[in-house]
Order: sequence, then C-alpha cells, then structure tokens
Amino acid sequence: MNDWFARWFGKEYLELYPHRDEHDARNVVALVRRVVDVAPTRALDLACGTGRHARALRTWTPIVGFDLSSILLGVAARAGGDIPYVRGDMRRLPFTAGAFDLVVNLFTSFGYFDTDEEHATVLREVARVTRPGGTFVLDYMNADWVRATLVPSDERVMEGKTIWQRRRITSDGRFVLKTISAQECDHTYIERVRLFSASELRALVEGSGFTVRQEFGDYEGGARTASSPRVILFAERA
Repeated sequence: MNDWFARWFGKEYLELYPHRDEHDARNVVALVRRVVDVAPTRALDLACGTGRHARALRTWTPIVGFDLSSILLGVAARAGGDIPYVRGDMRRLPFTAGAFDLVVNLFTSFGYFDTDEEHATVLREVARVTRPGGTFVLDYMNADWVRATLVPSDERVMEGKTIWQRRRITSDGRFVLKTISAQECDHTYIERVRLFSASELRALVEGSGFTVRQEFGDYEGGARTASSPRVILFAERA
C-alpha cells in the first residue's frame, strides 16, 4: 500500500471520475470565506487536484495550488484562473516559513499515508508555512458517519463501461479501503484512507502548532455530530 496515491491520481482516475461536485466546492469555499472574514494576502490549496477549490478561492485571494499528481495539475493549469501550481510531496513543502496567511486542505485530501507520524509530519509542515495568526482549514470525512453509512459495493455505467466499487473497513478499524475496477480494464485501483475520529484530528492539528477555533459538520456550516458527513476544522497558527 506504500504511496498508492502516487499511482492512482492520474489518467485512470480522471477517466473513472471525470467530474467532481462543483457545488460542494463552491459551498466549502463560501464557508471558508464566512469564517475567515478578512481576505488573506496569500493562500495555499494543499492537495489541490484539478484546481476546483483553488479557482473558487482565486476570486477572493491570491492562491497557490500544490499537488503530487502532474496529470491533475495539468488539468488545473489548462482550466486557467491565473493560479500558479506547484508539484511536490506534502510531507516536504517547498515554501518558506510563514509564506501563507491561509492554508486549506479540502475534500479528504489527507490521511493517505501508512503511519500517523507521516500525517503529523504533513501538519508540522503546514504549521511551518503558515504565518503566526494565520488559518488552517482541514476538511475531512467523519469517521462515525463513514462507519454507519458504508456501502459495501456498487456499480455504475459510464460511457457504456461498467465500473465496480467495493468498500470495507480494515480489520484493525483504522482505514477505509475502496477497490475500483472497470469493464475491459486490466487494472484494479485501490484507495486507502485513515479513519481519524474528530478528536484524533483535533489532537493532530493542535499538536502541530495550531489551536482549533471552530468546527463544523457540513459545508453549510452545521454543527458536527456523529451523523454529520464531514469534520471541518478551522485552526489558528500559534
């Protein structure tokens, strides 16, 4: 499973998931703008993918997009928006200390690594590049909700091709594992994401040099409960 994400988020990912929800992107960006009421002078979209959140944020603040996938970054760059995109590993951010007033990590673009120390390394890097008093926004799946609503399998047809998805929680309860295969495709793809509880996420974020100031359970700004789909943390850099 080492670095499965380095192999998955490329051409095949775009073919199997050609569209992501732009409505959700606009809603979470609207939430960020409501909570962070003063526009940052410079922001970072960490794990920006094809840039849908970065483009929505660009109407409000100068922003840099950062991702590991050169293919997804190519899509983002071709979509325009006057946004610089940088390729790299989030465990080693190529930015100077205090470079950003705001860092966002949206749509569960975290929790991909084998060990929690690697996840903590990412957050320490985020803290390093966020100026004191700046804001970090972490938007993550709610582990309680995932466990309660997990659909073991489904299939869909896209452009005449059947796509099968299988989901399970690993025996140690720490990860949700999704296997994706497609008709007339020789490969099977795997996504594996850490099931952090809300308290575990808070502890990781605060252990890296932030103080969590606000917490929400959905993109409309609702309170987080066990049945909320998201855990959205707004944290201030010490």
